[in-house]
Amino acid sequence: MIADAGRGIVPSPATYHRGMPRRLAAGSASDLVHAERDIRGRIGDQHLDFAAMAAVSNIHRAANVIRHHMEQKVLVDEDLSWAAFTVLFVLWIWGDQQTRHLAAEAGVTKGTLTGVLKTLEKRGLTRRRAHDADGRLVLVSLEPKGLGVIERLFPAFNIGETFVSAALSEREKNQLASLLRKIIRSVEET
Repeated sequence: MIADAGRGIVPSPATYHRGMPRRLAAGSASDLVHAERDIRGRIGDQHLDFAAMAAVSNIHRAANVIRHHMEQKVLVDEDLSWAAFTVLFVLWIWGDQQTRHLAAEAGVTKGTLTGVLKTLEKRGLTRRRAHDADGRLVLVSLEPKGLGVIERLFPAFNIGETFVSAALSEREKNQLASLLRKIIRSVEET
């Protein structure tokens, strides 16, 4: 860092030429622990909840690594994104959905959902139509071709889930699922 009277502290030019270690994205167990140490070393003098930071950052890292793995190893054969797969899954399990509910269940914005549905409709997997009782609302349904895709794809997806959780015992998987549900409920109830 370089102190500049007019601009305060600014990064030294060399900072821009160093590559960012992949510790925050993925890596070995020691890389991830090292990243947490680096963070604590940088901001450890502040009164922060480092256990919460480690828990949440590892949830985020795990979600990103799992999503990337599933898109590259499982969903790639059907040329589906994680969001598109989630839309098909929600429609398969719970039937026709209003777009606002479908976006919430898929964890995407309504704008993102519009793009996903456009792609899925073009491929004949889903269909949008006006709600019978309220023409302002839009319903999304799974087309027969989409049903075939999700029914064929889901067993492979579950094999992917088994792969990414293979390092955990059955008890640990259940414990992890329970703890994550607890976090989800806590956040959603506030």
